Amino acid sequence: MPFTGQCRCGQVHVQLQADTLAPLYACHCLNCQRTSGSAFALHILCGERQVEISGDVLMYNHTHEGNTSTHFVCSLCFTRLFNDTTAAPGMRVLRAGILDGSERLTPMAHIWVKRKQPWVSLPEGVAQWQESPTPEAFASAMNTQG
Repeated sequence: MPFTGQCRCGQVHVQLQADTLAPLYACHCLNCQRTSGSAFALHILCGERQVEISGDVLMYNHTHEGNTSTHFVCSLCFTRLFNDTTAAPGMRVLRAGILDGSERLTPMAHIWVKRKQPWVSLPEGVAQWQESPTPEAFASAMNTQG
């Protein structure tokens, strides 16, 4: 069952090939705050080959603390669609807000909460880490809650 989405102007369409949607998480790091222009960014971690796009995209690289992320944006409206990162080879970090029906999604985890805006309240019982969790800790929390 594919999940679909698009950029703000509708020029780029995204299809996520998955039977179920991977858990959504919120990243409160300073890079996500600055890039999104908001208090946090909502992401879905999925396999690189699960994400199909149609339309023209631009790519740019960002290197931070030894990892390089390749970001994919619409070539017309510059909506951030997803990124690949050397921190998680073979995976894509899909921006959840581009998906159709994203208003029904709830974050199952919060990362980089040490950078969280002070007015943001996190729900009790939701996994959270001061920085980035280990892949094992993240997978364990997602399997427990998902």
